[in-house]
This record gives sequence, C-alpha cells and structure tokens, in this order.
Amino acid sequence: MLYELRIYQVVPGRMQAILDRFRDDTINIFAKHDMKVSFFWVDADETKDRLYYVLEHSDAESRERNFQAFLEDQEWLDVKERTEKNGPLHENVEIIYMNEASFFQKG
Repeated sequence: MLYELRIYQVVPGRMQAILDRFRDDTINIFAKHDMKVSFFWVDADETKDRLYYVLEHSDAESRERNFQAFLEDQEWLDVKERTEKNGPLHENVEIIYMNEASFFQKG
C-alpha cells in the first residue's frame, strides 16, 4: 500500500469553501477512481489555513493512473470550475509519499 499525504495551503478565508468541495464532491470523485481518503484534518492552529489528508493507493503505478483519470474527469473539471469562480481555493499543495513501517500495525 502506498500512502499519499497531501498538505494544502488554503487561500485565507477560503477554508470552508474547500472543505465543502471535498465533502460534497471531491471525495466521491476520488472513490470513483479507486482512491480512498483514509484520514482528513484541518490544522489545529486556524491561522495556518492548512488542510491535510491521506489517500491510499495500491502502488505507485495505480496512483499515477487513477490520479490522471481523476484530473481528466469531466465531473471534477465542472466542480473545480464552479467552486473556483472567485479564484483558487488553495495556494499550493505539498505531497509526501509514505509506506507503513514494517514494525507498526494499526490496531
């Protein structure tokens, strides 16, 4: 299993809009492309305007294939256009790929 931690620097004042987009649309579109969101957080320090989530992928190849299909999905393109009419919701995204440590098992 490959885990992808995505850290969004959200445009100040747009946190609720990006949370609504994930809740109402994005997570379902991810699922359509075999991408599971296993964790989702907002920064405890609200002044940081950061959003974090983890996607699960079978492996790096499926991640690339599925994410590309997501980016080309017309439903996603329509959602993105609709939700960004007043500008982008995030300034940048940091991506970190992770594997489970061999000694640790979630209980």
